[in-house]
Amino acid sequence: MDFPPPRWLGGRGAVGGNLQTIWPALYSKRYHGPAPVYRRERWTTPDGDFIDVDFQVGVEFGAAPMLVLFHGLEGSSASHYAQAFAHWARERGWRYAVPHFRGCSGEINLAPRAYHSGDFEEIGWVLRTLRTRHAGPIVAVGVSLGGNALLRWAEEAGETASAVVRGVCAISSPIDLAAGGQAIGRGFNRHVYTRMFLRTMIPKALRKWEQHPGLFDRERLRAARDLYAFDNVFTAPLHGFRDTDDYWKRGSAKPHLHRIRVPALVLNARNDPFVPAHSLPRQADVGPFVTLWQPHHGGHVGFPAGAWPGHVMTLPEQVMGWLAPHVAG
Repeated sequence: MDFPPPRWLGGRGAVGGNLQTIWPALYSKRYHGPAPVYRRERWTTPDGDFIDVDFQVGVEFGAAPMLVLFHGLEGSSASHYAQAFAHWARERGWRYAVPHFRGCSGEINLAPRAYHSGDFEEIGWVLRTLRTRHAGPIVAVGVSLGGNALLRWAEEAGETASAVVRGVCAISSPIDLAAGGQAIGRGFNRHVYTRMFLRTMIPKALRKWEQHPGLFDRERLRAARDLYAFDNVFTAPLHGFRDTDDYWKRGSAKPHLHRIRVPALVLNARNDPFVPAHSLPRQADVGPFVTLWQPHHGGHVGFPAGAWPGHVMTLPEQVMGWLAPHVAG
């Protein structure tokens, strides 16, 4: 499967990858007609914290299939890809839910923790909770960080995953966290994407310190200029990892793809500026339940199509075209 970009948004190598990442996120259409409307539920987590789950208003009851989307780093139900998948679900009468990772719904969470790329326990709890509440089949899509965490859940769940979902898909996910972390920490990526993420991540971490004084070294966090340094001070120690290297190693989905026992699609554009093509898995790295799509174009969660200013609705059409038959099956 390939995702040829519009001629006006082409470009070779890093140029095309960055154009196909930035433009769709900022300017391309995410839906036709009215914007998605959500109803929010706040759930109490097993450790006494909370997460917020947004359900699209419309198809809310009955045995219609449900699509669950786990967003990427600092994403939400308002992200361009989340709205595009909401449009797909609305047009086809599917239920649609976007669980927010802790601290990503607009309100800081309570516990002395946040979220991370290998957060498979949280993914599992969310999916099991939805399974008890929904009568119809469920499929799950994870984007970027959310996709890696979703795959980690499928790997850890093994044979039991099929009792919860019919299939999963990871889109533009850094399933080799070390390779992705190194890529986003260099050159243009460092000056643009890293700064963008840290602009919200550092203030949120400092608010976490205010909740729990002394939780981490506040001055080292303020001095962080890349994700490696941020993860060393904040993400790794707060979530039970020794340091960034330990977190990236243990949190990566790539080494365990052969353990997956539920239909899984792993979609990565080969010009993704965050996920180097050389780090992507080959067929020999995965088991029979995993399908690899590695188109030449698409950028990072971009996959634009159509006349200017373009749209991002081809992505959910193609992804759900792969997942939907597993629901019917």
